[in-house]
Amino acid sequence: MKKDKIVFWVSTSIISLMMLFSASQYFMNPKMAGAFVHFGFPNYFRIELGIAKIIGAIVLLVPQFPTKIKEWAYAGFGIVLISASVAHYACGDPMANVITPIVLLGILLVSNVYLGKIKN
Repeated sequence: MKKDKIVFWVSTSIISLMMLFSASQYFMNPKMAGAFVHFGFPNYFRIELGIAKIIGAIVLLVPQFPTKIKEWAYAGFGIVLISASVAHYACGDPMANVITPIVLLGILLVSNVYLGKIKN
């Protein structure tokens, strides 16, 4: 059981920190606004996505949130990561930009699986 909690918290921390970091970049890094233009997204989407990432990271990190709410955060992050990979691919970005979200998706899946293990 202790191993399960360690795997859960390490994977959850990695995902949450990555989401918080990217959200902070959405708000503070002018190059990120340019990246959203590169993808053809409107500026308001960058703001919405940044807020959603902050909320999702908090939901995953705070143990008091119900599992059902956490499942919505996992689903949202999964959609975001798959969409990021597709957007990078569609715009002809380097393969590292296409693969990175898929790697993070794998870490997200590990977190989700181990959430189920520690809750049962």
